[in-house]
Amino acid sequence: MSTTAQADLSDREPHSRRVLQAFVDVRELTLIVLIALIIIVMANVNPYFLSFSNFRAVAVGMAPTAVIVIGMAILLASGGFDLSVGSVMALSSTVVALLLLAGVPIPLAVLCGLLLGAVAGVVNGVLVTGLGINPLIATLGTMSIARGIALVLTEGFSVSSLPAAFAWIGKADFGGFPVIVLFTLILVAVFDLAVRHTRFFRQVYFIGANEKAAMLSGIDVSRVRIIAYALTGALAALAGVLLASRLMSGTPTAGNGIELQVLAAAVIGGASLRGGEGTILGAFLGVVFVALINNTMTMLAVSIYWQMIVTGTVLVCAVALDMLIRSKRG
Repeated sequence: MSTTAQADLSDREPHSRRVLQAFVDVRELTLIVLIALIIIVMANVNPYFLSFSNFRAVAVGMAPTAVIVIGMAILLASGGFDLSVGSVMALSSTVVALLLLAGVPIPLAVLCGLLLGAVAGVVNGVLVTGLGINPLIATLGTMSIARGIALVLTEGFSVSSLPAAFAWIGKADFGGFPVIVLFTLILVAVFDLAVRHTRFFRQVYFIGANEKAAMLSGIDVSRVRIIAYALTGALAALAGVLLASRLMSGTPTAGNGIELQVLAAAVIGGASLRGGEGTILGAFLGVVFVALINNTMTMLAVSIYWQMIVTGTVLVCAVALDMLIRSKRG
């Protein structure tokens, strides 16, 4: 082989590696390709997969998870996480339902539910930043407390017979598309732009990347983290309101296990458990990816128990991939 040919080959190798590395690093692009592959394969396996009714069901079903993952992605970027989101979601949905049954106007009942979620988030933030409790222990405790309160308030039963007007956001269509899906997409777009372009959310990333440097630069780390926890709690409560509107009932057992799905989706989308990374768009694509996997297993008649195993496996693999990429960069 001539010297020129060897030089050309050596130039191609680094270029191909750079392309592959860029493909891995841009997690949104990776997920888009994986989602496209799932759609192509399932379209050949089951023609119903490509039907509008199936995509509608998947989109409506994943809307609450997509709302929660916005807060989780922001919280992960700050170096924290929240395991109580499913319980806060259930508590909010039951409290809003009980208020509606008591005759409270819909806007006021929804506002109370959102405030309840924000308060739960503030409690998590104070436990983690003020008392220095590990986020795992703190949010596990509040997860149990919130779920317990929801069960006590309802005695374990769903709260139904809600006002018909409350179903609008959960069941209504706009131009042929579910309002709940359009609302979720708008929320994702707004927060994605906010995270990329606003000073507060850039502080979140600085804190997650290097907390000591953030403190030395004048950032109030405790305040920013508490706000991030409050926002996550409020979004979990909003997800509970959306679910209650769609089901027309407040269910104290709602959101059981959703925290693992949200964490898996956020990490798959590029967020890191060590903080400082991730985007809202990537986290949302992670939700789409997990939802399509679950839909695929349902269409293939895979047991619900195996679906739980697959979700846990996906989470472990996503974290392992994140650690591998970080070690390669190091």
